[in-house]
Parts: sequence; structure tokens; C-alpha cells
Amino acid sequence: MIDVLVIGGGNAALCAALMAREAGASVMLLEASPRQWRGGNSQHTRNLRCMHEGPQDVLVDAYPEEEFWQDLLKVTGGATDEKLARLVIRASSKCRGWMRKHGVRFQPPLSGALHVARTNAFFMGGGKALINAYYRSAEQLGIQIRYDSPVEAIELHDGRFVAARVPARDLDGGRRPAERIEARSCVLAAGGFESNRDWLRDAWGQNERGEWAADNFLIRGTRFNTGVLLRDLLEQGADAIGDPTQAHMVAIDARAPLYDGGICTRIDCVSLGVVVNRDGERFYDEGEDFWPKRYAIWGRLVAGQPGQIGYSIIDSKAVGHFMPPVFPGEQAHSLDELARKLGLPEASFVQAIQAYNAACRLGTFDHTVLDDCHTEGLVPAKTHWARPIDTPPYFGYALRPGVTFTYLGLKTDDTAAVRFGGKPSPNLFVAGEMMAGNVLGQGYTAGVGMSIGTAFGRIAGVQAAAASRGAHSSHNRGKHHAIS
Repeated sequence: MIDVLVIGGGNAALCAALMAREAGASVMLLEASPRQWRGGNSQHTRNLRCMHEGPQDVLVDAYPEEEFWQDLLKVTGGATDEKLARLVIRASSKCRGWMRKHGVRFQPPLSGALHVARTNAFFMGGGKALINAYYRSAEQLGIQIRYDSPVEAIELHDGRFVAARVPARDLDGGRRPAERIEARSCVLAAGGFESNRDWLRDAWGQNERGEWAADNFLIRGTRFNTGVLLRDLLEQGADAIGDPTQAHMVAIDARAPLYDGGICTRIDCVSLGVVVNRDGERFYDEGEDFWPKRYAIWGRLVAGQPGQIGYSIIDSKAVGHFMPPVFPGEQAHSLDELARKLGLPEASFVQAIQAYNAACRLGTFDHTVLDDCHTEGLVPAKTHWARPIDTPPYFGYALRPGVTFTYLGLKTDDTAAVRFGGKPSPNLFVAGEMMAGNVLGQGYTAGVGMSIGTAFGRIAGVQAAAASRGAHSSHNRGKHHAIS
């Protein structure tokens, strides 16, 4: 029998599998996707948010625990478990050496539009390179890896993991029969339900015209995170945490693919201009805070607008101050022309831009700091980086909500144990998106998802290995007692 079964194939699952193997356990990892799509949402990541008290290898200056905590507190609005959040924060300062040991490489500090060289360590080659490094290390360590192996249900006995059920599958090599896989302990790291359109519909509901808001959502990440395992655990009485409508949701290019668009579909010029809805009206402060801290609120903001669509509007002064998008935006030499190209009502759109321009109070524009360029007497205000949109050509980008991962998940503690009626399971653990809602009740800040997955993946792996040793010892003691 396998000591530790890890269900999932992204960063958290791999961290758990590697830690369990290092602790001496035999490990099998089940990845739902084919090999070429392995890695879940982690393949689309770029960086890890890291606490550090002073300059460290690829990190500049300092990013102390309290500042990290305050950043997290701000974006979550207090919807976070401080004990678990601080556990993640502290763990983020100690993991890079271990990551390097397993082949992960970090690139020199970045400067420019992202402003995160102080807070985030970037992976050389991005998330795909990180995932490939972990899989290479796992193979070298003798971890059994199974692709095309989605788990449809978990067998439990009084909160104890017994076995996982993998359904029959039609694959290129023929039909794979259904399987029942037993293990002494298990780590759940199979992601959220962001690719389950029916579940998203249930969570977000319909408008008065019977339209489903979720039908206008795009999925930034993997199509394989359908939440089947999460629903199974919740139906079996696992303690839940989080709101099903809360997610890491970003405003992305409306022309992005339905799945796996990743980071490159993000539109990063929001703070340099204005955003209007389909009625041509502004609806939120575009200059509230630095983009890496506030970019993740915009998907949810757009989701709350008519038709779940918005439009980011800039002029030529903004060009060069943000990461250029993959697809060119609509371009025009007048505001009227831009409105027509975007399909917006000309009168209300032009009026909104003119009102914004008139309200701008220019100071010293500096996109690297919270500058003094702001609006006055305008609702909603723009509190920083407010400059008139008056220098053609003008550019417009249609935005849709892009769901990265959902926050409804399994409640846990500092041991990563799944809980049933408040009681921790002795051999079932959870990591990654399936428990991120313990730390992220709402909101997001760049790189913190990888911090959570790395911290709890490593904890879950150690705990699962220890639980498997206990189960093995108990089994042997039982056999010895029977023989004697």
C-alpha cells in the first residue's frame, strides 16, 4: 500500500509530494490532466510573495512580516485567519532554498511597471519552469506520477481517509478501467471549482432578465479544476470555509480564450486611465492603490457591471508606463470615434471623459509612488495618477472577469488537516486552492497564492508522511498482537 496519496498536480500538490518523499514515505501523485497540461494554475504563475527582513539574493530592501500582514489585511478587508496568514508569511521567507534544491531558479530583481522587486521573487522561466523542475525532482525521487487520473470521490471512515476512486477513462491508448486506490494518508490539492460553469452559475445567479452572470466569465487558468473532489468532501461533511462568489478574479482582455489564457491576458493600464461600463459611465476609483496590490479587485468590479463588461480607456501619454497587452486595443483619434469602435453610447462616454478631465488636479505624475495627481469633486474619485485623457491617439480595451481560482474550500488549521465537525482528520490533509479561503476570504495581492500553496503544501506533506508512519505502526502492532 502507498504511504501518501497526493491528489492534484500543481504547486501545492508537488510541494506536498516532495516533502512526504523526503520524510521517507512512498508517494503517488494523481494529476487529472494529460501530461502536456500538468501543473494546474501554477503553470501560469510568475512569482512568489516573500517576507524578508533585509536584502536577500533576488529580493531588494526589506519586506517585513508586519507589512506583508497589513497588505493582506487590506486586500481581504479582514476576511482572513490571522494565525494561518502569519504562518504563510513566515514560511515564505524560508522556502526558496528548498525550492532551489528541487531545481527552481529565480531571476534577478525586476524593475519597471510591476514594482514588485521588493516583495516578490520571480521564477526564471515562469510557472511552467517551476512545475517542470518539481516534476523532474519528483521522478528522480521515485514518486509515482499518474496523469489523466481525475478522482471522482473519496472513501472515508469516521473522518479517516480510506481510498480514492478514479473513474474509467477513454484515452488514446484505449479504455482505462475504474480504480480504487488505497493509501495510509492523503493530501488533497486538486484546486477550486472555477472551471465548473454550472457551479459558477449557482453561486452568481441570474439577473432580472434570466441571464447568468457567470456565462460572461473567462477562466484564466486550467480547465481541469472542476471542483468534483471539493463537492464530494463538502457533501460528506467536511467543514467548509469561504464564499462561493469570492475568487481571485482579474479584469482581462474580453478576447482572451475561455481557458488557460494566463497572465498575458491581463490588461494593466487601468490605473493610468479610466474604466467605463457599457453605458459609458465610470464606476470605481482607478487610482486607489498600486496596481500589484489592487489589480485583482477589477475582475469582481467588472462582474458587477451590466453584461459583466468594462472598458479601459487611455491616451497616448500612458503608453510605455504599463506592461503592453498581447492584443492591440481599439485606437482612435477622437473620443467619439473610440466610442463607436467600442460600441459605447457616444454622448454618455464623451461626457464621462470630459467630466473626468475637468476634475483632474495635476501635481507631479509618478506611477512608481502614490502621487498627488487626483480628481476633485468627481464621483467616483480617482485618487492617484489622474491625468486628463486629452492626447490622441486614444486606446480602449474591452474587459471581462477572468477567474483564476475560487475561495470556497475546506477549513483547516496549522497542521493542514481536513476537519469534520471541528475535529481534524488523522490522515487527510489539504493544501493550495482547496484551502486558500482560510487566508483569502476576499481580494488578492500578487504572488500570495503561491505563498499559500507552498507553505501548506509543505506542511501537508510532512503531516501526511507522519500520519502514514503512525498508520503503518498501528497496523504492524495489530498484526503482532494477533500473532502472539
